[in-house]
Amino acid sequence: MQVTATAIPDVLVFVPKVYGDGRGYFFESFRKEVLKEHVGQVDFVQDNESKSGFGVLRGLHFQKPPFTQSKLVHVTDGVVLDVAVDIREGSPSYGEHVAVKLDSETHNMLWIPQGFAHGFVVLSDEAVFSYKCDNYYAPDHDAGIRWNDPDIGIDWGIPQERIQLSEKDARQPFFKDAFHFSYDEFKQEKVYPRNSA
Repeated sequence: MQVTATAIPDVLVFVPKVYGDGRGYFFESFRKEVLKEHVGQVDFVQDNESKSGFGVLRGLHFQKPPFTQSKLVHVTDGVVLDVAVDIREGSPSYGEHVAVKLDSETHNMLWIPQGFAHGFVVLSDEAVFSYKCDNYYAPDHDAGIRWNDPDIGIDWGIPQERIQLSEKDARQPFFKDAFHFSYDEFKQEKVYPRNSA
């Protein structure tokens, strides 16, 4: 599996080796030792999946402590633009974001650490989006940031009038008013120890 850092080094792209022939294809979608080598100790506890049509934007979402989540996300059908925003106050990349196109042909995956807000928009007619989380969903700790906050300046890749939002996501607070994490508490080496069994 090929692993590369994005413009924010804590956010990684995983591209599996795909073996294909006339019958179809096979690839390893997750290998714990690879994640440990490049991130550290991560224990996933929940898998989620959603299906959405073109222009559906889900995000920007995160969970507040003690239910903060990391995510390893990929698309099993279709194409999305996936976005991670660093909301760790004091981080060298605080307030910055990365956007990566994920699709079901390359089977690439994005690692979003704790301390980041996450969202995606569907670029194909429809998409099935799947992700692993290292903490359980906790509705009382659910939080978010406005998808079109000018201080973040995300180019979602499609006209704004084609964006489809939930009522909740349309009302999310702007970055300056949202909950922020402490970089000291959510540094990678602190959250994902490398010396665990």
